[in-house]
Amino acid sequence: MTRHGEAQGQGDAASPLALLEMISSSWMSQAIYVAARLGIADLLAEGPKKSDELARSVGAHADSLYRLMRGLTTLGLCAERGDGVFELTPLGSCLRAGVDGSVRSWALHWGGSLWPIWGTLLHSVRTGKGARTLVTRKGGFDSLAQNPEAVRVFNEAMAEISRLMAEGVVRGYDFSGIGRIVDVGSGHGELLVAILRANPVMRGVLFDLPHVLEDARKRIEAAGVAERCETVPGDFFESVPSGADAYLLKSILHDWDDEHSLVILKNCHRAMAGQGKLLVVERVLPERMQASSEHRWMAASDLNMMVALAGRERKEAEFRALFGSAGFKLTRIVPAEAHYSVIEGVC
Repeated sequence: MTRHGEAQGQGDAASPLALLEMISSSWMSQAIYVAARLGIADLLAEGPKKSDELARSVGAHADSLYRLMRGLTTLGLCAERGDGVFELTPLGSCLRAGVDGSVRSWALHWGGSLWPIWGTLLHSVRTGKGARTLVTRKGGFDSLAQNPEAVRVFNEAMAEISRLMAEGVVRGYDFSGIGRIVDVGSGHGELLVAILRANPVMRGVLFDLPHVLEDARKRIEAAGVAERCETVPGDFFESVPSGADAYLLKSILHDWDDEHSLVILKNCHRAMAGQGKLLVVERVLPERMQASSEHRWMAASDLNMMVALAGRERKEAEFRALFGSAGFKLTRIVPAEAHYSVIEGVC
């Protein structure tokens, strides 16, 4: 007698079981979210522990936590040694707080404030509108502003993503010849810090909302580039600082539809006074999607922008059209890390 999985072709990508696995994969996000909230990775970083010891430390039901730990083991975040003892894996270390390569805040953001928003994807597909208002009664980033903890987690999550792709941007794009760069709306300034570190004579301006700059200044000082980086408060829908050689927008345009994005780009064009470079760091969607890991990343981000913010990821032709409407010419696209690219434009 064959087992059910063998009879159905468990290894067949076209099997109903393969689709069932995709349908049920939401459990992974929530399991990782719970592990992040409970600080499991930080506890295991001290050494292997029994699940009941972990349960006492985090105030959880012992048997339920044991079952969660076994689930995390199947994801490769920890390893089960026997007798209820678990140890942290290198992948699981990425859920530790404050370590290089950490994505803990992203896990908290995706499994926390974003989780109920994804349940309204059908509304966005039917209407073309962001669905955040159905859950929070406020659209865009206004809903985050109601919850200081959600704001903190969001900003830290964005910083984590920036750190993951910053090295690729610095390595892939030639910043020589740029004496002064304005980072438009980049939050904690992780990418700007990496650029300044790699270019010792460059000076930077971090431009964002006043409440965001409070934490950004701490990051800039800790990175040792405070003498070459000023922080300027403002709203990029109104204006941006003038007189720089380049204007950097990392993960800004994908938050907005074309109408709002055009306002931001025109303000940058106005500040450049006919000369300088525009550097947009975002994902560039392929003309045709395929069943690949890279394309799944891009599709997930695009759908997330749609349901959460009524924004969008864009294809090269869409970037060219948007740049052209704002007075820029798209000159080249330089691939970077984590499925991001540097999209260069000139006046």
